Amino acid sequence: MLLCLSSHHQNASFDLLDRLSTVAEQTTIDLVAATDFVSGAVVLATCNRFEAYLDIDEPLTAATAVASMSLLEALSDASGIPLPELRASVQVHEGTDVAAHLFAVTSGLESVVVGEDEIAGQVAGALSRARRDRTTSRDLERLFQRATHTSRGVKNRTAVGGAGRSLVRLALELASSRIDDWSRMRVLLVGTGQYAATTVAALRQHGAEDIRVHSPSGRGAPFAAKYGLTVSDDFEVDVIITCTADIVLGVDRFPGRGQRLVIDLGLPRNIDPAVAFLPGVEMLDLETISLHAPLEQLTAHDDARAMVRDAAHQFAADTAAEPAVVALRTHIFDVLEDEVARAASPEVERALKHFASVLVHGPSVRARELAAEGRLDEFEAGLAAVFDVRPAVTSVIDTQEHSA
Repeated sequence: MLLCLSSHHQNASFDLLDRLSTVAEQTTIDLVAATDFVSGAVVLATCNRFEAYLDIDEPLTAATAVASMSLLEALSDASGIPLPELRASVQVHEGTDVAAHLFAVTSGLESVVVGEDEIAGQVAGALSRARRDRTTSRDLERLFQRATHTSRGVKNRTAVGGAGRSLVRLALELASSRIDDWSRMRVLLVGTGQYAATTVAALRQHGAEDIRVHSPSGRGAPFAAKYGLTVSDDFEVDVIITCTADIVLGVDRFPGRGQRLVIDLGLPRNIDPAVAFLPGVEMLDLETISLHAPLEQLTAHDDARAMVRDAAHQFAADTAAEPAVVALRTHIFDVLEDEVARAASPEVERALKHFASVLVHGPSVRARELAAEGRLDEFEAGLAAVFDVRPAVTSVIDTQEHSA
């Protein structure tokens, strides 16, 4: 069974998300290693959400409850967030609701700026890290790959995706109310990741010309060469934008009393909140930026929601049909092996295997169609009546609830 624990900008403060972001991934990895019934995990941590997707071996209510509480307690211990506060800021999704939630998140429908560009890449990155850490599972792979496919459909076929929306652009729009001419501004960008690259593009669209980069990790030179920037350690500039995980800037990095606009896009925070009280400094952080998200972007278009709902319904149907399809394929290929053993000919073996694959394709498709219609029991009854074959595990997923 799939389980998702989600804390985001709508149910948690940015301070809580900040504290979670520093411990979430390692804590979740440790949980997988320490428990027998959590077989996989993928952690999604962005500037406005923390989510842990877990694959639970035992499809029992007790197992999901134990897994949820175990992770919450571990996160509370690691972050110092009191357990009652953490529980109040985490939403739990189970079973087929997990797919509906992740598909909406990946499509940008749950972001501060609806339809933002970056989230699909962040979801893909979360899966890549889980593969690296060997914490993913077959069911989580299927879930995340289907989420990526769904987000592409939303982007290509609706008005929600692909409009160049992002927190970076929203931040610069807010900053533009304070800046008359971006071409006259000296801008220092702190960070060299994908978010920094997005920031460079958005700055140039606003007319910024003097863009410098500072890299705490020493990657400034190749980044600057790639994007036509200047490497700099000088913080005496007009605008500072931070988007990195490698640094926290304190008040000592802001000498002098000149007017400066500071935009902190990092989570955890890149800039000490005390900087906002320095003379001449005005600071925009994620919490401030999120409060100014345009109202028309806070509600997704109906067609995008419908696509996500349909995709989640189909994922549930495919999941429900899988045991029956596996049972059918196992039966047919067991029979095939007996015939291959008698044939003792490579040509005949190839022909028989091709025939078996063609034979099983149509019933497999039909099984998924019946599951989507809530009629999987008819397919399973047919398997039992014709082949005396029964799925190893009878699905308990009710796909009808997702067709509404």
